[in-house]
Amino acid sequence: MLLETQRLHIRDIKESDWLSIKRIWEDFSHSQCAQYDRPHSTEDEDVRTRMARWEEANKSKDHFFFAVCLSDTVIGYIAFNKRPDSYELGYCFHSDYFGMGYAKESHLALFEYMKTQDITKITVGTALKNTPSVNLLNSLGFQQVGEEEVSFYKDDDGRDIVFDGGIFELNIK
Repeated sequence: MLLETQRLHIRDIKESDWLSIKRIWEDFSHSQCAQYDRPHSTEDEDVRTRMARWEEANKSKDHFFFAVCLSDTVIGYIAFNKRPDSYELGYCFHSDYFGMGYAKESHLALFEYMKTQDITKITVGTALKNTPSVNLLNSLGFQQVGEEEVSFYKDDDGRDIVFDGGIFELNIK
């Protein structure tokens, strides 16, 4: 076990977590917010392969992939990926666990852990219309430092479907 909070266990992602992550991605693909993120393949072999890569990536300090667990159930994941001057944050939680404070609780614990890894700056991008994500970032102390136009999908005519994304930063010194 890497970290324990009052309600959660946070540990490195393992290849064997693939089915839990698949369920999270399938759940997310049906949400309103899916339009604001790259699609994730939920084919068994694709998810297994990706989880194996994430487990392997955890052996370096370039990437950190964490499973957020309530008892023995993986309810979400949090990732940190090295960028030139910061680590970029990514996360996803199953909707059955929204609104209960699990995302905030796990992020705060991981920010303390990341300090022990000499990481001081975290960045994240999210759609400005993704109100739950924006609210979470604000509650964690992130500041919006910019905006960008983002597209992950095309319409039937092949034109980019563009949305306004916010760029957020947090210093965790």
